[in-house]
Amino acid sequence: MQKVFERPKSLTDKPFHYCPGCGHGIVHRMIAEAIDELKLAERTIVISPVGCSVFAYWYFATDNIQAAHGRAPAVATGLKRANPESIVISYQGDGDLASSGTAEIIHAAARGENFTVVFINNAIYGMTGGQMAPTTLVGQASATSPYGRDPKFAGHPLHVSEMLATLKAPRYIERTALNNVANLARTKRAIKKALDLQQKGEGFTFVEVLAMCPTNWGVDPSEAVDWLESSLMPEYPLGVYRDAAPGEVK
Repeated sequence: MQKVFERPKSLTDKPFHYCPGCGHGIVHRMIAEAIDELKLAERTIVISPVGCSVFAYWYFATDNIQAAHGRAPAVATGLKRANPESIVISYQGDGDLASSGTAEIIHAAARGENFTVVFINNAIYGMTGGQMAPTTLVGQASATSPYGRDPKFAGHPLHVSEMLATLKAPRYIERTALNNVANLARTKRAIKKALDLQQKGEGFTFVEVLAMCPTNWGVDPSEAVDWLESSLMPEYPLGVYRDAAPGEVK
């Protein structure tokens, strides 16, 4: 049995470089633990697109491929179809997936492609300087919305899980958060379930994780958790948005 503080075998020994309080390192460990527990390491390919998520290639002791901004679902489709026995994980942020990658994620989900997406939603562009993302809240300040997002100018936030759940093909869609111990455990279970369903060939699985970005939110790590709970979670309710057998319409 793995010890609590033991590094998962599917993580390299490189220390995380992410900002204090960032959610990426937490989710990296969860993914690695799930890979180890399901014994999938030798079959796993992690796709690292553009943004903070690109650094996943430093940390996962699995095969890895980098994709252009937003294109990870298209790359995942090719990888999985060419090698159906592989376990493909598309690890994407909200600026990547919900902006330039909107078409790719919608059509991959509509086709029911048999890979797993882990979608980190921190409501902002992280790596490039804190610009407004498609998930940025109404009134939320960013580098490109210093007076707050104005829906008359920039529209309303995209709710990706809800949008994908309207499609017939996805097998499993859940939104979780990193704000407390219970939701950390829930996030780990969701990721493990998504990977297990993929290895069983059941189709498209999608886990959205509400995560902290203290640096670009302009708060300290403890305040970031409070803001996630008070502002982000009401806009993006947690829950299972789809859990249907292949082909079943819910």
